[in-house]
Amino acid sequence: MTRVPGVGRLTAALATATVLCLTASGCVTVHGELEVLPGATEAEAAQALKDFTDAYNAADKAYDPALDADRVTGSLGAINQAGLKARQTYSPDGNKAHKPLELTDATYIIPKKAGWPRWFLADTDSNRDEDGGKLDNRWLVTFVRSGPDALWKASYLAVVPPSQVPEFTLDKDGLATPVEPRSKELVVSPADLSTAYTEYLQKGTPDVFAPGTATSAWRDTRRTTRRAGFSYQYVDQPLTGGTFGPLGLRTEDGGALVFFSSKHFERQVTAQGLKPEVNADVKALMTGEVTNSLTKERVSSQLVHVPGREQASGSGGRVRVLNRLPGLVAAKGE
Repeated sequence: MTRVPGVGRLTAALATATVLCLTASGCVTVHGELEVLPGATEAEAAQALKDFTDAYNAADKAYDPALDADRVTGSLGAINQAGLKARQTYSPDGNKAHKPLELTDATYIIPKKAGWPRWFLADTDSNRDEDGGKLDNRWLVTFVRSGPDALWKASYLAVVPPSQVPEFTLDKDGLATPVEPRSKELVVSPADLSTAYTEYLQKGTPDVFAPGTATSAWRDTRRTTRRAGFSYQYVDQPLTGGTFGPLGLRTEDGGALVFFSSKHFERQVTAQGLKPEVNADVKALMTGEVTNSLTKERVSSQLVHVPGREQASGSGGRVRVLNRLPGLVAAKGE
């Protein structure tokens, strides 16, 4: 795969269980900066990865969301902060099983763009898999910086097999090409992905997504979930504003690799005499009191491959969901 060369082996630590608001034109002008420039230098990217993973490890060890709050944003940030808040509630002494997560073999895919915000993608290897085996994977993390004096923040995380990391479209300087949010060159523009995905989950249309665990199989699971005395309701909402906007990079096959966010609600209502189950994470993030109803709210980030219109024309090209990272962020009892 042809990519920007990495800076060698970089050992750091990373979040478990997300970015950037791009304008319709794909750039934001600050202080009159109109020149198209790299989103970061390799040295800046390496430092951003280290700062983020160091902060996450400190937060995970102490179960203290304040320790990495300034290093996360978007859907990854929402999931990370809610998870730490919940665990702090029922484990106030911290994470006794903490094991620092290390990222090595970092490669930085850096797009060029005008103005702010700027961003880049870190393609890394974690110490949470089996290198070279069937469970081998790559951890893809996007980083966003809103201005010249702002900190780099991690906004999206996806875990995929090495074979699903595509070759990116690079220029002569090794810089990647960002996808315009309203690009008409793809079968679905990045700005429309969240709405298309949530409408598909609700109604089955638009039918633009390839079958898979995060698409057709999830809809089937919802339809077939049955439990005596329980009813289940699902609501899916697009999440596109502010730091939850999509991020995409052109790929050599004419398509694009795109991250986007969404929000999902699951409500359980029980018959008289029954009560929804409430685990420790739900209880920690819950408002109200459960009598016969429990609503769980989750934020989710998706990594997808979107075919180009020319490549998909006449071939039934579909959007493929490569990874989905959901996380509980709130709950309500009634």
